[in-house]
Amino acid sequence: MDLSDALDFPQQNNQQAGGAVWPGQPANPTWPGQPVNPTWPGQPANPTWPGQPANPTCPGQPANPTWPGQPANPTWPAQPNQPAWPGQPGQPTAPGWPGPAPQTSPRALTVPFDLPLQSGIYNKMLITIAGEIKLNANNFTVNFKRGSDIAFHLNPRFNEGGRQVIVRNSMIGNQWGREERELPSFPFVPGKPFELKILCTDTEFKVAVNKSHLLEYKHRIRELNQIRDLSVYGDVTLSSVNVETLQ
Repeated sequence: MDLSDALDFPQQNNQQAGGAVWPGQPANPTWPGQPVNPTWPGQPANPTWPGQPANPTCPGQPANPTWPGQPANPTWPAQPNQPAWPGQPGQPTAPGWPGPAPQTSPRALTVPFDLPLQSGIYNKMLITIAGEIKLNANNFTVNFKRGSDIAFHLNPRFNEGGRQVIVRNSMIGNQWGREERELPSFPFVPGKPFELKILCTDTEFKVAVNKSHLLEYKHRIRELNQIRDLSVYGDVTLSSVNVETLQ
């Protein structure tokens, strides 16, 4: 006789759903007379305190309480619904930090135009003159001056005996020197904008118009620090005159 015979376990009840159970015991036992989901005697399935509603609140408190005087959807005092950084529009497309307002286009400069050059001219000094040629232009002039002397006279002429020419010269001691006139092209057009760049080096002025090199003019006054005045006059309007130093 083995141990199961000695205990007289019915063999057919030894395995229920893969494990042993006590003899005569159902798969999910309960206490005698106990319902499947017990509650306290007289207690409903979902008990509450006596007289308590299903969703209790403090006495006298509304269902969605707020602080006294507080609106239903509070915000910080004086805070807009769509906050923005200072200086940023209410509906920004990208974050913006506080900063200076965008610069507007410069106003047209008065012609004749005069610009003092406090330290004179020097190597790698670049002057950029931007504007527009008048529709019925005859000529205009750019002068670099040392007192009453003119170190560099640049004079585009639109109709000199039926020709277009750019005259370059210097006047020293009230005497004009030898003119330089020859050029392969004349880049200025009446009624059209222009950009004139003049670069000073130790030996000459280099001139470019509308981003194309035009000419060179050798210094006839070599005391460059004494050339302290730039003037523009004639049949042009000016939008900007800029002075910078190339690196």
